[in-house]
Order: sequence, then structure tokens, then C-alpha cells
Amino acid sequence: MQMGAAGVPSGPVWADPDIANASYDSVSFSVVSQEGNPEALFFKPDGLKVYITGTVGDDVNEYDLSTAWDISTASYLQNFSVSAQEATPTGLFFKPDGTKMYISGSTGDDINEYDLSTAWDVSTASYSQNFSVATEDTIPTDLFFKPDGTKMYMLGTIGDDVNEYDLSTAWDISTASYSQNFSFATQDAGTEGLFFSPNGTKMFMVGRVGDNVYEYDLSTAWDVSSGSYLRSFSVSGQDTNPRGLSFKSDGSKMYIIGLGTDTIYQYST
Repeated sequence: MQMGAAGVPSGPVWADPDIANASYDSVSFSVVSQEGNPEALFFKPDGLKVYITGTVGDDVNEYDLSTAWDISTASYLQNFSVSAQEATPTGLFFKPDGTKMYISGSTGDDINEYDLSTAWDVSTASYSQNFSVATEDTIPTDLFFKPDGTKMYMLGTIGDDVNEYDLSTAWDISTASYSQNFSFATQDAGTEGLFFSPNGTKMFMVGRVGDNVYEYDLSTAWDVSSGSYLRSFSVSGQDTNPRGLSFKSDGSKMYIIGLGTDTIYQYST
């Protein structure tokens, strides 16, 4: 197996998804027993775990998938409370090796960083530090990192934009500094979920006003100012209040989590 940065398995090669021709797999998984207001989801790179966060439990819930990337095979394992740091968690991200976890929240208007002593095991998480994004947006809704940890992106619904930050020390949010932003307001006034392709030339956003996933091209990789809108895909047939967005590591599957139904939905792209 090929190894990527920091010795993390590189996994399948990404192919840009064709969301214009995406189709619902008729596969879903309810998280209502753990969270009544889910806001974000994140998959382990091998597809054998999925994590969600939400504003009822104020925690991160961890699930095992017996078949990789098939959410119908998910089963709840455990959770970790972030309520001491954030009463309204809205976004979730893990370092590719599973040793760090990040939460965005609209109570503190910040990003919170946690260390995991056992990779991918949220029960071993401990709070490390935070970084305020209040100057850029007071309702942050999601976050994303460049795979090498030198850039962080925060999605906000006050500005309806994505804000880009540079990290002088990879994965250390205390070293973040604001760089620039890109507005999604023309497409949707309720920006909720954010995802980038592994090479940084594609950006995807899910919005709760249009109930769409929107696709953007970046002419310069990881530079949001170079973004241009391409197309969209409606998820309103599954949920009319989509909040979180993710893709399979090869781009062939797309996932959204919705607050309208408290459910994760799976699509082929």
C-alpha cells in the first residue's frame, strides 16, 4: 500500500464526481437516537467509521461501518462531549491520521482543537486549544483543512462565504492567520457544509435555502479567491434542511446529513 503524508495510507485515487448526474442510492441511516439536530459528518479515510456532531447532544458521535462506505451498515459505538468548549457545535474535521479533531461552533465563534491519544477513538480525545473566527463570521457552520494541515477553511452563514486561513505550523490552529474569502451568496444564503477535493481544485458546498449541493472549480488549487461556480444537485427529495456534506475518498459516493430528518443519505456520483 502506498503511504501519504505523515505515513497515512494514501487510499484510492480521487476522480472528480459528476454531481449533475448524481443519483440517490436509496440508502440512508438515521442518527436520531444519538442526535436530534445533526450539523456535520466526517468519514474516516477508509470508510469504516463515520462521525457526526450536533446541537442537541453537543458531542461527537462515532459509528462503525461493517462494509466500508455503506452507511446502511453503520452501528453506534460511542461519543465525546464538547459542551465544555462549545454549546452549538456545527462543524467537524479530523487530521488524516486520526490523532486530532476539530470542532467549529456558533456559541464561541471559534474552532476548537482536540488531541486523540488513540487515533480515531473519540473517547480518548482531550481539549487542546481554540482559535476565534468571530472577525470573519459569527455563525461558523463548517470547517475543512488542506491535507497537509497548512490551510484551514471556515464556512459561515452570516457572510455566506468560505474564509481561508494559513497555518504557519501544520495542524496547530493557534498559528492560523486569515488570508481571504469567497462568497456563495449568489447560489445560497444558507451555507452549511463544505468539502474540497484532495488536490484542492474542486470545492463543494451544501446549502439549506436551495437544498442543493453546489460545485465550484478552483483555477489555483486551494486558493478560494480563484473559485467559479459550475453546477448544482438537489437533495430536497431526501432532506429540506441539509447541514453536512462528505464524499468517498475516490469521489464516487456523496453523503449529506439533514436536520429535517436526522438522517445520513448516500448518493452515487
